[in-house]
Amino acid sequence: MSLNIDNRIVILDRDGVINVDSDQYIKSPEEWRPIPGSIESIAKLNQAGFRVFVITNQSGVAREYFSIETLHRIHQKMHDYVDRAGGKIEGILFCPHGPEDHCECRKPKSGLFEELEKTLKLSLKGAPAIGDSWRDLEASSGVEATPILVKTGKGMKTLVENSEALQTILVADCLAEAVDEFILSDPGLREE
Repeated sequence: MSLNIDNRIVILDRDGVINVDSDQYIKSPEEWRPIPGSIESIAKLNQAGFRVFVITNQSGVAREYFSIETLHRIHQKMHDYVDRAGGKIEGILFCPHGPEDHCECRKPKSGLFEELEKTLKLSLKGAPAIGDSWRDLEASSGVEATPILVKTGKGMKTLVENSEALQTILVADCLAEAVDEFILSDPGLREE
């Protein structure tokens, strides 16, 4: 797998990548807590000229654990943290459906990645797509983005359960390491 940083797009999952995950869902802004270093890493990406987008499953809406309005407040808190660090999340695409809805936007399907391609009018082929679950990695492959697994959130479980299949996937301890080791260290950035 090779990264394509030419289009300067990075796609992030939310829970387990940017913020601490919970098996009981993040149901309120108060429950949303950033993983150390994640907010600063988004700002570093922006300062290096990258546009950052978040693609996330949020089935807690379908399960009625929280409302769309509450989800927007959670996302506003995330935006506020990133803004204060000098960065910007340009867009958040989310699937509010549950598994039984059989929608096209719920990861591991790549519907939201395809929607982002249409919106941006460019290919995400090779773009770094950072997640902590197997379904994040599968969804990114639908547009030929380059998946990067982080060990935070469900990442260690994903690594153990899919170790054979992950031998060709980039793996990092956390978002900060993924950004520093795989994206910002790319020789293509120094050639400009």
